[in-house]
Amino acid sequence: MSIDVVTFGCRLNIYESEVIRRAAGASLDDVVVVNTCAVTAEAVRQARQKIRHIKRERRDARIIVTGCAAQSAPQTFAAMPEVDRVLGNEEKLDARAWANDSRRVAVGDIMAVKRHAIRAIDNIEGNTRAFLQVQNGCDHRCTFCIIPFARGNSRSLPMDDAVARARRLAERGYRELVLTGVDITSYGADFDSALRLGRVIKRILKEVPELARLRLSSIDSIEVDDDLLDAFANERRLMPHLHLSLQSGDDLILKRMKRRHTRADAVAFTDKVRNLRPDVVFGADIIAGFPTESEEMFARSLALVDECGLTQLHVFPFSPRPGTPAARMPQLDREVVKERARRLREKGEAALRAHLESQVGAHRLVLTERGGIGRTEQFTAVRLPAPLVPGAILDLTMVGHDGRQLLAA
Repeated sequence: MSIDVVTFGCRLNIYESEVIRRAAGASLDDVVVVNTCAVTAEAVRQARQKIRHIKRERRDARIIVTGCAAQSAPQTFAAMPEVDRVLGNEEKLDARAWANDSRRVAVGDIMAVKRHAIRAIDNIEGNTRAFLQVQNGCDHRCTFCIIPFARGNSRSLPMDDAVARARRLAERGYRELVLTGVDITSYGADFDSALRLGRVIKRILKEVPELARLRLSSIDSIEVDDDLLDAFANERRLMPHLHLSLQSGDDLILKRMKRRHTRADAVAFTDKVRNLRPDVVFGADIIAGFPTESEEMFARSLALVDECGLTQLHVFPFSPRPGTPAARMPQLDREVVKERARRLREKGEAALRAHLESQVGAHRLVLTERGGIGRTEQFTAVRLPAPLVPGAILDLTMVGHDGRQLLAA
């Protein structure tokens, strides 16, 4: 049997691609699965380009398209002559959908899905850290975002299952575990108003003592609960790195985005966490060129990098997604959007260089990965002095940097 999976997008898709390999591998031969992302128009364009390239290279292979772009716009891919089947985000996780190919387009109503039913996996090929998906979907409706319509409403993995899966991954030798989801700080809201992400973090750390490092994927700071803050202050195995969904530094743009935090909230949160955990570093998602954004509004996003002490930016040039309210707002000229994204990336690069400079001479515990690199507790990339066995945690001295990563002795 031969199945290849091409993955676009987030850690969630990486995790689910491994589920696809196991769900589909027993029933398919000479198949390429393209697991798509829908977060930007560019992501969709890249997926379509990749599909055409695959067909040119492997004319006899069947191509099956799934993922967020397939869920939100199935006919876009069904209309491509290179595509044999289109599967929705829920169907892609079900072995029965792969075995039964009677329907060329099998995309169900994602909003009708009520349970977090993804199967457990013990490893992801090529990864030295394990991912544990504890949540899926999103109940919020940011005006720029198509993802709730591709992922459905928020649903959580039961806490006992989360702990059991974390234990199994640690028993398999993983030193670091990353909790992932679409909106992980909404974890538990579909079960119990008192059940939040902080509680499951504390239980994993307590009941899986052999796990060396626990890390979080992107979070929404306005949803962070007291248990999570307490864990940050007191649990050294919870890594001092947070990636924040900030999106803008201007209050009016945040309101038009239908975000639930203000600029002051973002600054107050980073100050609070830094007081609790002085070694913490912050990354953030920021959108450049949102509809109606003036130069003064954009300048507030630039300034937020310094005010929040951000070190790693994911910059998104605004991309209108069909069917979202922001797509109907007055749009900026594309060259303005691109130029602002460039300036924001330059700001992020300067912030990263300053962070790297501050680490020179320090000792850091580095998780070794493939390709001669590793990651510090703060998720800073490190070039190792020599290729080392992946998955070890070593105390190394940082002797310099190249503007993108630290150099270890």
